[in-house]
Amino acid sequence: MKVTRRDVVGGAGILAFQAIAGSARAETDMNSVPFAATAPTHVSKVGIKARDADQLAKYYSEVVGLRELSRKGQTVILGAGETPLLEIEQAAAIRADDPHSAGLYHTAFLLPRRVDLARWARRAIDQRTPIVGASDHIVSEAIYLTDPEGNGIEIYADRPHENWKWNGSSVEMGTAALDVGNLLGALKPDTAEWNGAPDGAMVGHLHLRVGNAGDAEAWWHRELGMQTVAGFGGSAVFLSTGGYHHHVAANSWQSKGAGKRDNDRSGLAWAEFVSSDARDEREIVDPWGNVMRIVPAKA
Repeated sequence: MKVTRRDVVGGAGILAFQAIAGSARAETDMNSVPFAATAPTHVSKVGIKARDADQLAKYYSEVVGLRELSRKGQTVILGAGETPLLEIEQAAAIRADDPHSAGLYHTAFLLPRRVDLARWARRAIDQRTPIVGASDHIVSEAIYLTDPEGNGIEIYADRPHENWKWNGSSVEMGTAALDVGNLLGALKPDTAEWNGAPDGAMVGHLHLRVGNAGDAEAWWHRELGMQTVAGFGGSAVFLSTGGYHHHVAANSWQSKGAGKRDNDRSGLAWAEFVSSDARDEREIVDPWGNVMRIVPAKA
C-alpha cells in the first residue's frame, strides 16, 4: 500500500482544522527549554535552494513566524530571537523539486512551550492559513504546512520527555488526529497573541526522503552515531541521540528506489548538526546526495 504524506500527518485541511477547534480543554504544559537541544548531536540549521528566495522568506516570516536576521549576497537568513535557523539561497535557474526524488520531506520547527503552538494555531485559524495535517504523535503535537515551493514544514511542541514511554531503546510514537480544542485550551484570557517564533524555538528534527530507509539507518548509525528509536514497516526510520524521540527521520514513501538527487533542483541544500563529539567542522553526504554539515558544540 502506498503511504502518502496525508496518511502520516493526520491530514486535515484548514476547514477541518477550524471545525475541530470549537471546544477547548486544558492539558499540562511542558518546560520552556527544548529537550531536543540537550542531546549530544542535534540539528541547528537548514539551508534550502529557492527559485524565489524573497517569496519564501516572506512565507517563513509571515506564516511560520521566523524573522529575517540578515542577508549575505542572495541568501536570506531567518531565525528566532537572534538564533539563525533557516538559510534560503536564491537560485532562479534551478528546476522545481521532484517530490519522488531524494531530498527534504520536512523541516520541523520545535516551539519551546505548548502554549506557543496554541498561539500559532489560533493565529493560523484566524488567518485561514492552509495546512496539510494536524497530528498527535504521543510524544508531541504537530501541525504541517507546505511552503510555496513544495518544501514540507512541521511546527510542533513536545510533551514532557519524562512522560514518553520507552520499550528498551524504542519510543512509543503514533499518528492520531490532533485535538485542536484541547490544544487551544492552553490559551488563557491574558495569554499574549502570537508574535513570531519565540526565543528557544529551534529546528527540532529533519525529515528526509531517501531511496531506502534501511540504508539510511545504517548511514546515520555509522556517520553520526545516531540510535534508532522507531521504524515504520521498513519504509521509514526515526533516529536520535540523547534519548530524544527523533532528530532525524528518513522515509521512502514517495521516493522508493531513488538515486542521488539532482543538484539543479530546488529544495534541500544542506542541514547543519551541532555535535559534542566534533572537533572540527566537516561536511558529509548521504547516499542520495543530501549534504550534512557537522559543527562542534560551543564550549
